Amino acid sequence: MAFSHPLARGAKVWTAKAPDGAEQRVLVIVTTISLEPGNKAYKKSLVERLSRAAHDYLVDSHEASSFLLISRLRDWKGAKA
Repeated sequence: MAFSHPLARGAKVWTAKAPDGAEQRVLVIVTTISLEPGNKAYKKSLVERLSRAAHDYLVDSHEASSFLLISRLRDWKGAKA
């Protein structure tokens, strides 16, 4: 069962490897909502709603042990010097 949510633009389970060789399955969720509390477009309720859905998915599916919310790459802004 794949993760699906109206606030998610995509999601996939990836295997993260630690330097000692340990592995952890992580649900990576791409979204268009602002994830930075300092941003004027940030809406805590939307981030909490998506996070709650991700947590519920992890409990039900057992496909991953954690999740990560990220913005779409094209929404990233370069660091200002």
